[in-house]
Amino acid sequence: MSGKPSVLFVCVHNAGRSQMAAAWLTHLAGDRVEVRSAGSAPGANVNPAAVEAMREVGIDISAEVPKMLTVDAVKESDVCITMGCGDTCPVFPGKRYLDWTLDDPAGQGVEAVRPIRDAIKKRVEGLIAEIAPETTA
Repeated sequence: MSGKPSVLFVCVHNAGRSQMAAAWLTHLAGDRVEVRSAGSAPGANVNPAAVEAMREVGIDISAEVPKMLTVDAVKESDVCITMGCGDTCPVFPGKRYLDWTLDDPAGQGVEAVRPIRDAIKKRVEGLIAEIAPETTA
């Protein structure tokens, strides 16, 4: 990775896990990381329970829209993190791929989404420590 690392989060509908992960990474790393999210079969809207769960921690994802996974998005990312989309993510040499096993928030209420949100936050914090640690001047 040269310059600012770029991370792509991918799940099937780009409506829950990948949206929450992208929001956490943006919130916690700020401009130290370039953040993308996409889905192999994007939904029409972001999961309302995911929106509510993130709102509870002060992060607003209500304006986000599910996006289609493209080859270019993968090519432009240093790290590609999949969340339950199987083999739909194109693989390119020189990219780092991680698969985060997380429950799918689709069809779940906010009570079920909170632990998923919190598990994503922990993983994102670990990722930040690895690829974009804060530097002290």
